[in-house]
Amino acid sequence: MTRLALLPDRGVVAVAGDDRVSFLQGLVSNDVAGAAPGRAVWAALLTPQGKWLADFLILSDGARLLLDCERAQAPMLVQKLMRYRLRARVELHDLSGALHVHVAWDGAPDLPPDVVAAPDPRLPEAGWRILADRTLPANADAREWDAHRIALGLPDGSRDLEAEKTVLLEAGFDELHGVSWSKGCYLGQELTARTKYRGLVKRRLLPVAIEGAAPAPGTPILRDGAEAGVLRSVAGGMGLALLRLDALGGPLACGAARLHPRPPAWFAQVS
Repeated sequence: MTRLALLPDRGVVAVAGDDRVSFLQGLVSNDVAGAAPGRAVWAALLTPQGKWLADFLILSDGARLLLDCERAQAPMLVQKLMRYRLRARVELHDLSGALHVHVAWDGAPDLPPDVVAAPDPRLPEAGWRILADRTLPANADAREWDAHRIALGLPDGSRDLEAEKTVLLEAGFDELHGVSWSKGCYLGQELTARTKYRGLVKRRLLPVAIEGAAPAPGTPILRDGAEAGVLRSVAGGMGLALLRLDALGGPLACGAARLHPRPPAWFAQVS
């Protein structure tokens, strides 16, 4: 049975105007030209030094690009993007109060015709993203979605990534189709490319099974008494942890719990 949930912690930023695609193209990590009605793109906004600031799914209603983003980050996104507008013919609006973000998984949803929807471009198992001007009837909740996306290894904004610190390839943006290697320059591209082609990734954000009571996010992870990483978001007996690659070979201690790395099928170790 298809599951559908409202995601109240997600918001929407609209980018409208004739130059909307070319404007975003020079700023974010993925090829914005791929976003079209029924087709979404996952991308990140980086610092000039190539560190994560925000990420979002880019959907389109034909007239606008709609950024499905972390709700708390929507005002910041509008502010930062406005700095780069210059003479571009674009308008930016925070529509978090007008459009509601939903997710559907375990099958294709039966949706009304007036919503904006597209398959999640990261993984087929991630289902569909849906934007509507009202809340849709749901048979699941955000906590259930959390458990599903953590098991898949999908990060959720600042819960799993650190602003001005996280490098995209640590968080699976390469394997999960969040970076274009062919579209040309964008903000922070140099570090992202160097990280890939020089094999500089030493840590990865990966699912872990939690044995015992779940520790709080932010709890350090130890292997043989030495720090091996940090726990990020947690749900349903699983968590996402940022781990050193050399710590993946055995059980890990995290508070009073033990963690067992569960690299997903899409994971490609880069070292």
